Amino acid sequence: MSAPTPSLPRTHFALVFAALLVTAAGNTALQSVLPVIGREIQIPDMAIAVIFSLSALFWTFSAPFWARRSDQHGRRRLMQLGVAGFGISMLLCATVILAGLKGLIAPLVTFGLFTIARGLFGIFGSAANPAAQAYVAGRTTPAERTGALAILASAFGLGTILGPAIAPIFILPLVGLAGPMFAFALIALALVIALQWGLPDDTPNGAQAGRGAEASMPSIGGMPTGATAMAAEETTATGTRERMKVRDPRIKPFMIFGFAAGSLQAATGQAIGFFIIDQQAPTMGLSGTAATGLISIAFMAGAGATLLAQWGIIRLLNLSPSQLMRWGTLLAAVGTAGIALAPDFHAMVLAFALASAGFGFARPGFTAGSSLAVSRAEQGGVAGAVTAVNGACFILAPAIGIGLYELEPHLPYWLSALGLLILAAYAWKNPLLRSSQVTD
Repeated sequence: MSAPTPSLPRTHFALVFAALLVTAAGNTALQSVLPVIGREIQIPDMAIAVIFSLSALFWTFSAPFWARRSDQHGRRRLMQLGVAGFGISMLLCATVILAGLKGLIAPLVTFGLFTIARGLFGIFGSAANPAAQAYVAGRTTPAERTGALAILASAFGLGTILGPAIAPIFILPLVGLAGPMFAFALIALALVIALQWGLPDDTPNGAQAGRGAEASMPSIGGMPTGATAMAAEETTATGTRERMKVRDPRIKPFMIFGFAAGSLQAATGQAIGFFIIDQQAPTMGLSGTAATGLISIAFMAGAGATLLAQWGIIRLLNLSPSQLMRWGTLLAAVGTAGIALAPDFHAMVLAFALASAGFGFARPGFTAGSSLAVSRAEQGGVAGAVTAVNGACFILAPAIGIGLYELEPHLPYWLSALGLLILAAYAWKNPLLRSSQVTD
């Protein structure tokens, strides 16, 4: 993986990328096994959706709080807090699930304890995302930012490949389906240590300090350039910054777009595991735990398409945020409609991959567009707003997706396709979404 800009060293970007990669991989691994776990423990499908919804609710309210703290206390520390929160949550989730699978606690108790353990991720795990986004945005120029944030966003896509791919490896005799959660708890611990030793400490407002960080930044004639100049500009800002609200007119259309796109992706993604178990696996003579492999294949195909979009096509075509949002929603609409129409598992996987590629365009477009709409000194605030919106997508959408699925299995995908077409029209019509302006 190459560094996105000369001003952000390769190893530093890799560690920031890893902070998001590990949490994405762990969450997707959990998502790939949880439908089967729910059926094994006899937890209703809707209850599984409620667990994610409550965690997302906590995430939505805590992310802006952590974003402000990253401006005050440094972004590396907040990344460490987020990864540690994720690891502790996974350890507790694994312990609860193992006890439930062994019959040591009742299904209702398992549900309650698992909900609490998952809620810890929503509260503390949300610290990593805004800190990582602000860290990268503060060290890239406006011209570089779309590509850099697209690569950073691809951590989610790569995580959704690695999570389902390695999850079956850790389904071991002693721990069973709880194994992947124990494994990711250990990985998170290792990453917290790696961030401590490998990522330079930073002062409030993103200015680097200590461990020779300044020496790693290029200069011309003794004058700072790139990230150092940006950090210097940020440190000259006076007064206490107020929390950036999603209703801020500069970013409001981006927040609306991001919430709508994320909600549609969350609703369809939450239902896909049950869709495969109930609609696709029986046609292949598979059921129960055996269907986990099919779910993993679908998630990996979708993640591979996302990475192709974010690592390849975006950089190759140098697409702007407005282009990413417009064409991404149209592509996702075709893919979600294709899931509803797919005659077999292979066609469904291809359609899911197409939809994932579309979302892989749209989500970085929304993130980069909102970042470009505000000044460098406000990157922490806009990162918090973006992270809060991303979390809000999972408050109601998973439950709505499961509810629609229970009414009729294809309904979430038809309605999502319609919603994406409406969202594409919004991206075309709204003047702020049509062209992103740099305010610096």
